[in-house]
Amino acid sequence: MTDLSSSPTDEPTDEPTDTSSDWRRSLRKAGLVYLFSRLCVVIGAAIVAAELRADANKVLSDVPGAPFADPQYIDKPIPKNAVRPMLDVLTSWDGQWYLRIVRDGYPRHVQPHVTYLVADARAAFFPAYPMLVRVVDRILPGGDTVAALVVNFLLGAAVVALTGLLARELFDVQIAEKTMVLMALFPGSFVLSFAYTEALLITVAAGCLWFLMKRNWWAAGVLAAIGTATRPNGIALIAACAVASFIAIRQRREWISLVAPLLSPVGFIGFQWWLGQHTGERGVWFRVQTEAWGEGTSFGSTAVRRTWQAFVHPLTSPTATITAVSVVALCVLLWFLWQHRLPWPMMAYIAVVVLLMLIPETVTARPRFVYTAFPLFISAAVWLQRDKRDWWPYVIGACAAGLVGLTALYGVFGAIP
Repeated sequence: MTDLSSSPTDEPTDEPTDTSSDWRRSLRKAGLVYLFSRLCVVIGAAIVAAELRADANKVLSDVPGAPFADPQYIDKPIPKNAVRPMLDVLTSWDGQWYLRIVRDGYPRHVQPHVTYLVADARAAFFPAYPMLVRVVDRILPGGDTVAALVVNFLLGAAVVALTGLLARELFDVQIAEKTMVLMALFPGSFVLSFAYTEALLITVAAGCLWFLMKRNWWAAGVLAAIGTATRPNGIALIAACAVASFIAIRQRREWISLVAPLLSPVGFIGFQWWLGQHTGERGVWFRVQTEAWGEGTSFGSTAVRRTWQAFVHPLTSPTATITAVSVVALCVLLWFLWQHRLPWPMMAYIAVVVLLMLIPETVTARPRFVYTAFPLFISAAVWLQRDKRDWWPYVIGACAAGLVGLTALYGVFGAIP
């Protein structure tokens, strides 16, 4: 049974008990919305493909005496269809690095003073997602690119359903349905269709939080260990497990709960140990993060500076604008959390994810990082269901438009994801 006695969750309501048919109906609706949201991402990628073809045609038309759209007059031929450019969008940025790991594994040696211009920089990326893609690639025809995108499409569906399951356990089916819709359409959900790791992390994080509520400590610990082998901010699951264990021990002397926090860091520690053995250099991951990717600590000053820049000089820097929008969205979501609080393990998970989002000196507040703090959308759904139901259509429209626009902006390399 779910133990909420130590949680700051809202008091139970007198609403009628939800039936399994209500839940199945909500899952069907959420499934259709999820498919629509993936169509929004495809539209954004198609916009990029159309822009690339238009640019190529313009180059050709500007060549004196050249036949219109003849590929021999430019270095890169015009794509015959939109499939390849759209796949390039969905595997761009970090996706290329994960696919390198799928194809070539990790480097045996990382050169001194490594930069992101050399292949050794892939040592900064965690292994769980490329390992999963490699397994699926052996089963599924079409190559590793198709495998990576299919994996995330399926994981994305799991993300939506599992978050809804958590919301249903804490509140009711109506709130669960709104939670799933928000998870599907929030602009940061573009990562569910890109070859990124957030889909896997959120899937195991939602499962971990579910098992913590059910006091299944072994399952929660194993999923947390997978999470800490997926992304650096997966360590937020260590905090969630530790808080849940503390509560269980304090209230019920449930010492077996220590299994969860003890297992949770195994993924991170195991990867660091293995990478050190593989490359022959202890702590190489931290060196690559610093040298190749310029990761340092600003303790939030980068987010504040870019947000201020976005307001003082509006629309001059897409990256600054996205940072500002992400910071504002985060503040609104945290306000929802204050109004409708969640169990303490979820609060701990959110706190660490937000902290790790704001600390870095380079890549700071981003829609995908806000999205990783997914329990916030449960509180948002409660607020939209109980306090501002008439706002719902406008929220949906804004999210869908933002999802298309963000995908297109990242596709043309207009801002750092």
